[in-house]
Amino acid sequence: MALSNELLKALDDLNGVHPGFRPVHAKGILLSGQFSPSPEATSLTRAAFVSAGSTPVTVRFSDAAGLPAVADADPSASPRGIAIRFHLAGDGHTDIVAHSVNGFPARTGEEFLEFLRAAHQSGPDAPKPSPIEVFLGAHPKALAFVQAPKPTPASFATASYFAVNAFRFVDEKGTARYGRFQIHPDGPTQYLDDEAVKGKGENFLFDDMAERIARGPVRLRITVQMAEPGDTVDDATSIWPDSRAQIEFGTIALTAAVADNESAQRQIIFDPVPRADGIEPSGDPLTQTRDAVYLLSGSRRNSAGAD
Repeated sequence: MALSNELLKALDDLNGVHPGFRPVHAKGILLSGQFSPSPEATSLTRAAFVSAGSTPVTVRFSDAAGLPAVADADPSASPRGIAIRFHLAGDGHTDIVAHSVNGFPARTGEEFLEFLRAAHQSGPDAPKPSPIEVFLGAHPKALAFVQAPKPTPASFATASYFAVNAFRFVDEKGTARYGRFQIHPDGPTQYLDDEAVKGKGENFLFDDMAERIARGPVRLRITVQMAEPGDTVDDATSIWPDSRAQIEFGTIALTAAVADNESAQRQIIFDPVPRADGIEPSGDPLTQTRDAVYLLSGSRRNSAGAD
């Protein structure tokens, strides 16, 4: 609990405190729809919802910054986020939390805290080399994450998203394999170059989603990138090669914005820990740390009662 409190404070130091909003990915939209599993999913996991006809889902798209009024074209709004809640039988749930860059800048919660503090201490007046420059120089995977391209998508619905942590998938026979969720558009990815971004409205991605939903379902594909022997499965900074096999997990059709959207966003607390039999943590220490921070942030957000 001490580490999660320190991480939340470090995020507050970077972005300021905005009562009722998340400390990162503060600006978002909550949509509802249905998940339809792919036949291949049953070969991967015994989770009951992949054998069901369909499962209700709630999906949140978001900008990265911890600023509720960040402009969608602002560089700090990338990477974009997606969180998917599968509403399971008996009021249960399991979630996928992902963002639009493959990877993460830190291996552990302690390392992420060091990263955040170094960023906070590296304002324009910081001596050179700044704390963040020193940190990135000593952590090449964090440097790779920071330098990775983060283009502005034409729409939340045309970006690809990558789960931070890998999971252990167990089938009906007890065979376990490791994989990491990815979410892709139902069609080609589409991103904007710098020239195309100019002149875009502050809320153009959110306006676009409202327009798309009004025209018909917004569809997304969920796949699982499979680890091979020798791949690191318990390190969020470890990116597997694109050549790794992808198993089709299912599709999502989003059909409506959730009623009382801002209130609903305050109340929902997404869960980085899988909660379905047949999908388990991979042993990545960051999974439990993220879970603790999400719960702490959610409790604070709900108690704020902000609109």
